[in-house]
Amino acid sequence: MPEVLLWERLRGQKTGAKFRRQHPIGSYVVDFYCSSAQLVVEVDGQAHDLNPRAESDARRDAFLIDNGYRVERFSAADVLEDAGAVAGSIAALVASPLHHPSDGPPPRAGEDLK
Repeated sequence: MPEVLLWERLRGQKTGAKFRRQHPIGSYVVDFYCSSAQLVVEVDGQAHDLNPRAESDARRDAFLIDNGYRVERFSAADVLEDAGAVAGSIAALVASPLHHPSDGPPPRAGEDLK
């Protein structure tokens, strides 16, 4: 139910970016994905706080981060309480991506920046 509420606020580029729901990345399926911001959004219920699930989530997050994705998690309770505020937070994340395009490749080891 929380995912449906959030999807209603993310779909159709209402946040200024296109999101996909239940998007596969590697062997994982993420709740929401925005390719333009390389942003993965997960909605976590209480089960995610339990030890086996928390360990699985940590491995999943590490895989995603190692492969260049930004992972943000929101609690299902927060979505149920105010899905609009959560969608606003996600829109702010999309508006300020973690990585900015560079002006070229980084300098080789030992080269000085001028």
